[in-house]
Parts: sequence; C-alpha cells; structure tokens
Amino acid sequence: MSNDTRAAQAAHAGPLTRRWTGQRWLLDNTIRAVGMDWDQPRSMYLSSPCGSEANADFALLRQRITKYADAAPAFEAVARRREARAQAAEAEANLVTACDNYFMAAVHWGAAQWPIDENNEQNRTYNERKRECYRNYAKYADHKIEEVWIPLPTGKSLPAWFHLPPGYSGGRLPAVITVPGMDSFKEHGVALNGDRWLRRGLAVLAIDGPGQYESAVLGIPFRMESWMATGKACVDWLIARAEADPERIGMSGNSFGSFFSTIAAAHEPRIRSVAVTAVCHEPGFHTIFEEASPTFKMRFMYMCGIHDEGEFDEFRRSMTWEGHAERITVPYLCLAGEADELSPLEHTKRLMAALKGPKRLIIYQDCRHAIGGVPAANLGPFAPSMGADWIAATLEGRRFPSEQWYVEASGRVVKTPLA
Repeated sequence: MSNDTRAAQAAHAGPLTRRWTGQRWLLDNTIRAVGMDWDQPRSMYLSSPCGSEANADFALLRQRITKYADAAPAFEAVARRREARAQAAEAEANLVTACDNYFMAAVHWGAAQWPIDENNEQNRTYNERKRECYRNYAKYADHKIEEVWIPLPTGKSLPAWFHLPPGYSGGRLPAVITVPGMDSFKEHGVALNGDRWLRRGLAVLAIDGPGQYESAVLGIPFRMESWMATGKACVDWLIARAEADPERIGMSGNSFGSFFSTIAAAHEPRIRSVAVTAVCHEPGFHTIFEEASPTFKMRFMYMCGIHDEGEFDEFRRSMTWEGHAERITVPYLCLAGEADELSPLEHTKRLMAALKGPKRLIIYQDCRHAIGGVPAANLGPFAPSMGADWIAATLEGRRFPSEQWYVEASGRVVKTPLA
C-alpha cells in the first residue's frame, strides 16, 4: 500500500471494508482497463434522461475517469460547465437552453456524489448544487414540477419531486412512485424530454427513500422499518393532493430499488401495481456485497450509517423480502437478467412464487444485472417501456395471466404459466 493511499484512508471518515482496503489497487486497474462503467453501465443510465446533447459530456467523462478517485472531480467539472452555460442562457432569455442545461447540471452534480460515502462538506455542496440546478430546471420545464417533502413517522421527511404531465389542466390522474437504485437518485428518474411515465398520462412522485442519496445526506438511513413505512407515507401524501387518484397509485423500482419498492408495497395495500427491473432480491445480499465490486458494500454501509463491517454483516441478515412479499396481492412485474451477477436469479424466482397476486417474470437471455447490452435486450421487449406499460395498464384495471416470459437472443418471447 502506498503512502498516499494510507494517508487517504487515515483521513477517510466513512466506512471501510476489508475488500476495499485490500483490493483498491485491483479496482483502479480494472477501471483503467475497462473504463468508468466497470461495475454497471453508469454513463448510459445517467446520459439517457439527458438527451443527445449530453453525449459529448459522457464521451469526455469516459476518457477522464481512469481510476476511482477521478469520478467526483470529473463529474464536478462537467456540472460546473453545464451550470455556467445554463446561467448564461438564462441571462440572455434563452430559457429552453437554460432549462436543458440546468437539468444536465443537476444530473452531473448528483453523479459527482456517488463515490462519496460520508456526509462531508464536499458531499453536502454537491447535493446543494444538484438541488438548486434542478429547482431552476423546474422553473422552465415543459411540465409542472413541485419540490415536496414526505413526512415519515420518525419526524423526518423524505425529499421528492412531484411531476405532472405536460398540458395537465385538472382532474385526478394515475400516479407512480419511482424508486432509484443504490447508485442513482431521484433527479434523473424523469427524463428531460419524452418521459415514459408522463407520456402515458401518469403523475410521478420521484423519491430518495431512506438511505438513498439526499436522504442519506439528511441523516435518514436505510432501515427495513423505514422502508416498511415509506409506501404508506408516499400514498398518504399523494391522496391528499387533488391531482392524484387514490385508487390508481403504482410503484416502480430499479436495481436495489426493486427490493426497496417490494418492501414498501408489501406494507401499503393502496399501492395497486408494482414494476421492478435489474433486480436485487438475494436475502442477505451476499453476492453484491462480498463478490462484486467492493464499492457496493462501502456505499450501502454509508446508506445505513454503519461504519463497522462486522456490525453491518450482522445487520444485513435482516435484509430480506421473506415474510414481506407474501403480503403483496396486486399485479407485480419483474424484469431480470438471466445471468445477473449481483443477485442470482434463483432468489427472484422464489420471490415471484411467494407473491399472491397476478405476476409476470420477464427473463432476458444472457443478460447481466442491467437490462441491456445483449441481443435479447436489443431485439426483445424494451424493459423501460414494459414497466411503464404494465403500471399504466394495470392501474386502468386491465388484468393479465400470471406468466414467465423468456426473451431469447433472437428477440422471440417464450411464454409459460407462472404459479
């Protein structure tokens, strides 16, 4: 271990793990060889909601990030450039340009937070810039966006943004609560243009739930009990609004959000439909925390506010859908990769068997955790659209048989009954 590495670890106030300490050299060599998307297609899922103008940003970022320590300053530099461009456009009354650049700046500020696993000044500053840029974006967006706070029984409140479809003029709409993954955040959950939820006429409540991004900065850690209360808190907030139909509320979660949203929906029967993708369903989460990139465990320990690895290893034994998923009786859609390297598919199949309502499990041949990058995902049903269609259709009262769909590399879908 180099003297610089020892000094950095000594100054680090966040959690540390055995694998992080022992494999940091391997992590940096992997990033140097593979690029910034070594653990998941981060540059793709961050760029997608920003539109084509952001392609140049991410091309630059892929070149700039050659080791783990490069990530935060690289994203910060791009965020500052986009924010400055937004301010210049705003000063010249070019408000569409200002709108687009504020949105992209917010996404880059959020991405800059990702490698930081402590609530230091840098993390708080990035969070403030992200929120301010998104607030400015909301002023000029093509649809109404409201900054909201969802009260929890603990006395704290979850940060969220409430979106209404363009042209909304009154009446009660179906609504979806969107839950990001471990390494993503609410600000990029609704696309700058052509959003999949808004185009289908749904209102969107985009949250950072307990332990996620801004909630972690605000001192709201991940706990099973907190997520058991989150569904109720979000639905209580929505049904108090004139815009949301209390009979048509769904929930969607991606990656670790698939676990979070399952727990939330299990304890809130007013959530009438669930769709999850890129799943994390292994009880105890051994694979993602002990066999995948050491960054996952470090980040989740930060999300829990637990710094001692032994304490966290004991804590994570309580992290399971078992005893919760059995309570779900509403339509549940799950899109998963056959070769998911973070959550073995066998655990998702057990979860699906435990559900009591209509269900559909869509498995993409040869696909890893993120749904994409293989022929089955490219030629078969598009996962984000499938999730949005499922929520929209089931909230309108449509019902489907319980089935497993196996998407072959050719794009052909083989359907079999699912008990």
